[in-house]
Amino acid sequence: LTNSSSNPYLIRRIEELNKTASGNVEAKVVCFYRRRDISHSLIQLADKHAKDLEEEKETPIETDLSEKQKHQLRHRELFLSRQYESLPATHIRGKCSVALLNETEAVLSYLDKEDTFFYSLVYDPTQKTLLADKGEIRVGPRFQADVPDMLPEGEADDREQSKLEEKLWDPECPLSSKQIDQFLVVARAVGTFARALDCSSSVRQPSLHMSAAAASRDITLFHAMDTLHRHGYDLSSALSVLVPAGGPVLCRDEMEEWSASEASMFEEALEKYGKDFNDIRQDFLPWKSLTSIIEYYYMWKTTDRYVQQKRLKAAEAESKLKQVYIPTYGAKIISAYLMCLRCMQSAQWYSWGPPNMQCRLCVSCWMYWKRYGGLKMPSRAEAPEERTSPAPVSNVSAHHVSPAPGRPEAGEAMPRWFEEARTLKLNRARATSLWQKLSWK
Repeated sequence: LTNSSSNPYLIRRIEELNKTASGNVEAKVVCFYRRRDISHSLIQLADKHAKDLEEEKETPIETDLSEKQKHQLRHRELFLSRQYESLPATHIRGKCSVALLNETEAVLSYLDKEDTFFYSLVYDPTQKTLLADKGEIRVGPRFQADVPDMLPEGEADDREQSKLEEKLWDPECPLSSKQIDQFLVVARAVGTFARALDCSSSVRQPSLHMSAAAASRDITLFHAMDTLHRHGYDLSSALSVLVPAGGPVLCRDEMEEWSASEASMFEEALEKYGKDFNDIRQDFLPWKSLTSIIEYYYMWKTTDRYVQQKRLKAAEAESKLKQVYIPTYGAKIISAYLMCLRCMQSAQWYSWGPPNMQCRLCVSCWMYWKRYGGLKMPSRAEAPEERTSPAPVSNVSAHHVSPAPGRPEAGEAMPRWFEEARTLKLNRARATSLWQKLSWK
């Protein structure tokens, strides 16, 4: 990695470590991008998104930050992508933390933590687009219910009743707990008998045990309690509704409605997309409603099938590598004793920027550059509108990965690079002149 030692670290989240046939270790990683890796137009879009979030807060803190703090916060912002890569484990240089943007944590406390970053948008490197992350945690004043004041006694309620919640059960009903339990037992028995009479149910649940288990699920109990409530908790009236003249009432949930092939497609989709139910519906089950898919998912998690798959995944995880040794790496140190106008002085200097600029960074500035992809202090190259500062909360683990050798990609901000280099070269020339004058004295 000597040819690319001047580039900042790449940020990647390790999904798994695999050992190849040759004995080498590879890491499957998810890519994060820095602000310097995406186009200026997308940076403006990200800044507008951050500004909108700041304006929605009850107590904005953006105006309380200094220019230096705003500048350094931009170096901590990342953009998640859905892009996966496989990299040799020898590229790993250390561990960092990436947090999902949220409004519940103070931004200044975030600056105090080393090797920590945040993200709020998802970057598509193929389409060159930015989207809000679907995994946003809905915490904060935007997601709180507005509780109206309590009506004074005797005042009429002028709200539209059709838009309000409907009462489905009265905990102070005249029936005792024993009477309610007995009614639910009768409802389960009716459900089991209804499945025995139904041809399609007898195929799916060929045994009495399976039919009784299906009749004991929540859908049967919900129907029984709803029937009891609608008939004013009159047991005789409710029982007559459970067994009308045409035969016993059969209530099915999503577990019974779905066919075996649909269940298999759902498991395949879940393996590919995780809990992204919109993508599952779009690509695998377009004839199912989103409500049906979500309801089936939570019922599926209670089955033996789910438990078996969970055990298989746990066994696979045990067989995979869980850690890898990371040796200490360092860039070539330029022996010199010069003055750094950014950090006063340093006994060791690192080559930085284009070779023809002959720029050097002190140890502190070099480590900041490698970690955060920028310099500590603002420069003339950075426009004021780029200075935004959101705040994070939800932590995920990520890693520094050394970039692959070669020239920077087209998305990198080359004008900013050369502007920084020119500024440092002028500072270095002034510092050298000042050092010579001091040495003559």
